[in-house]
Amino acid sequence: MANDPSEKQPPASPGTPPSAPDSAPASAEKPAAPTATPPKPAAPTAPKPPAAPPPPKEGPVPLDNDLVKRFKARFGDKIHEAWTDRKQSILVVNAASLVEISEYSRDDESFDYLVDLTAVDWPKREKRFDVVLNLYSFQKNERLRLKAYVGEGEGCLSVTGVWSTANWLEREAYDMFGIVFEGHPNLKRILLPDEWQGHPLRKDYDILTQDTAWVRENLGIESGQ
Repeated sequence: MANDPSEKQPPASPGTPPSAPDSAPASAEKPAAPTATPPKPAAPTAPKPPAAPPPPKEGPVPLDNDLVKRFKARFGDKIHEAWTDRKQSILVVNAASLVEISEYSRDDESFDYLVDLTAVDWPKREKRFDVVLNLYSFQKNERLRLKAYVGEGEGCLSVTGVWSTANWLEREAYDMFGIVFEGHPNLKRILLPDEWQGHPLRKDYDILTQDTAWVRENLGIESGQ
């Protein structure tokens, strides 16, 4: 017959320590939190594609449009070259024909505004100077550049009779480059003193060069200070 748990236990023998009471049942352990999934390593950065090459620089392109054809029909071989650059038509013309070509540009092609007249020095070239006329047509909203090559000591015909503003522009080109404009009504320096020696925008005029005598006399210092 099974022991009844309600029955009293027999007394313990003398000298026997009492038995410890039954301990409370251990609480159930909490389940461990699931371990976080480690982040995936970042995908390797794709190499940058090579930089696109810069667009080719615009340069002169031969031109044979209707404008050029009209000039050539009128002046023949007095039009030496024609090209376009930065959306401007450029005609290289015979220097001896500059006035008549300028008059035609103004009267027949409506290039009635002389924006600028300047020069460029190419000392190693036989005809070392470019004389450049930048023209504009208000009627057509169009630009035209006339260019004539002039050699050292050669004169260039003045276009003051075509555009009055050429007066001051030709004086500046004379002052800076020494180009003589034949037929100009008052060709003299416009920026530098009349007594100044040399023409500063020529390539053979050193950038540090001054008219030593003029600087000493008028400024009281030595040239180059």
